[in-house]
Amino acid sequence: MTNDKQSTPEAPESGGNAEGVVEGVVEEGAAPDETPSHDELTLLLEDARSKADEHWDQLLRANAELDNLRRRARQDVENAHKYALEKFAQELLPVKDSLEMGLAAASDEADASEALKQLREGTELTLKMLSAAMEKAGIKEIDPLGEAFNPGLHQAMSMQESEEHAPNTVITVMQKGYQLNDRLIRPAMVVVSKAKA
Repeated sequence: MTNDKQSTPEAPESGGNAEGVVEGVVEEGAAPDETPSHDELTLLLEDARSKADEHWDQLLRANAELDNLRRRARQDVENAHKYALEKFAQELLPVKDSLEMGLAAASDEADASEALKQLREGTELTLKMLSAAMEKAGIKEIDPLGEAFNPGLHQAMSMQESEEHAPNTVITVMQKGYQLNDRLIRPAMVVVSKAKA
């Protein structure tokens, strides 16, 4: 009898809770006193599950899109830091070329006066300082004399027959090329050898 008395009070309580839950779920247009049928509850549950799945899918897509956006932003910042000096480097190249040409002209002079020697020394020091500054900025010189022609780094200005060099070898560098952190900013302008006809 004690077992029956204990089980009897629990049944109405759980039944009362179920009715309270069911009463909260009332379809639109239905009277508040009507309780939804089992089929209606199943449909409501399936609808809720499909909406939950849809929202979960949207959340996953939004997270993936956010991760992609973060990765792209990080890459853009890295590229901005890495290649920020590209225009600066392009402005410096003609200065370096002029210094090199002045140095070459001064060294060709046989009877150089003291002033010319001082000019040469000053130009050499300036060129060294400029080269060091460019090196610090990640600017690397391309001087391919004697190397095989590389169309990715060199621009062939002309071809010249040569018995001394293998075909497609750089025999003259008309203008040096430069890279900024492994990105080509100016190809080396070169004369390339070809086999004699």
